[in-house]
Amino acid sequence: MKHVCPNRSPVARTAWAVVAALALVGCGAELEELQSWMDQQKREVKPSVPPLTPPKKFDPQPYAVAEAVDPFSNQKLAVALKRDERAPSSLLAAELNRRKEPLEAYPLDSMSMVGSLNRTGKPYALLRVEGLLYQVKVGDYIGQNYGRILKVGESELVLREVVQDAAGEWIERNTSLQLVEQRAAR
Repeated sequence: MKHVCPNRSPVARTAWAVVAALALVGCGAELEELQSWMDQQKREVKPSVPPLTPPKKFDPQPYAVAEAVDPFSNQKLAVALKRDERAPSSLLAAELNRRKEPLEAYPLDSMSMVGSLNRTGKPYALLRVEGLLYQVKVGDYIGQNYGRILKVGESELVLREVVQDAAGEWIERNTSLQLVEQRAAR
């Protein structure tokens, strides 16, 4: 059994074909009219593009800073240190002329004060650095900024550091390490 769609009759198909042909003929007429209008616009309109300015002349400059002293070089640091050594009240000169102590290899923020004790009337602080325990007393040096211990208390260690300020001058500043209270393991 053949199913026949009523809208697909041969008459309907022919009617649609005629409508499509007439639409194409109408579009063709409009297309010719559009093309003639475009040609007329091309003849009438003259574009006005300002001329490009010529590029600026490039004058290469030699890189003269290559021979200069690197601001981070050891040579520049040595010159600055010598200048500081010549100064009669140089804070850094005294620090450079002494032997470094083992705890000066570690920054202060890697150290924690875990206790204090008295031995023969002298106060000592117990510092934990990288899992090891160290005893320090007044006069010892710790930290990377030439820190010298000034006072050891039961809950605090006070030290003097020599650091550079914003102007590059060496100044002293006091810093402290507080006792770190640890909970008892259960």
